[in-house]
Amino acid sequence: MLDRITVFEHSAVCIRSDRIIYFDPFHIPGEPHDADIIFITHDHYDHFSPEDIAKTANDSTVFAAPASMKKSFAGAGISDSRITYFAPGESGSVRGLEVTAVAAYNIMKPFHPKSKGWLGYVVTVEGTRVYVCGDTANTPEAQAVRCDIICVPIGGVYTMNAKSASELVRAIRPSAAIPIHYGSIVGKPADADEFESYVGDAAKVVRKIKF
Repeated sequence: MLDRITVFEHSAVCIRSDRIIYFDPFHIPGEPHDADIIFITHDHYDHFSPEDIAKTANDSTVFAAPASMKKSFAGAGISDSRITYFAPGESGSVRGLEVTAVAAYNIMKPFHPKSKGWLGYVVTVEGTRVYVCGDTANTPEAQAVRCDIICVPIGGVYTMNAKSASELVRAIRPSAAIPIHYGSIVGKPADADEFESYVGDAAKVVRKIKF
């Protein structure tokens, strides 16, 4: 499964299996228009980018999003009929894909309050549970996740830094950890070195962002 995961930049993740799945498309090269499902974690510009949604979506693309984002999608001209809304802790199916929504919020920072109902997602793709965290701290909800692969923010400022992200990885023990949310808007490429050193033998660290 690892070879089917791409991180374009920042937190823009794509999984290519029998379905093409995007999470928070941002600065997508070209205009692939190949998305079967687009997951949005929250409505900050670097995660909810109508321009990049337009590059990846086509007429049959469906969406998953926090229930609190209905106005944002309406403002972008995306019909509710194409969107499955989730609240934190809810599970469901999107185009046959098993999905669990996980609360994503800051504990000691103001940028992502718990009250917004913003999300990370656990999706099961070909029997592999992939957790794309969204912009979150090392929360009890995140620690309760069981997954095979985690895409975890490490850039600090708005999310966990490398050390805090490694503590989450060490708590849940996935097979592999992919660092995201660093090296462009926030964080520096060297943060991945720090993250990997802290993770140690708790998981295989796989870097997907290219510099």
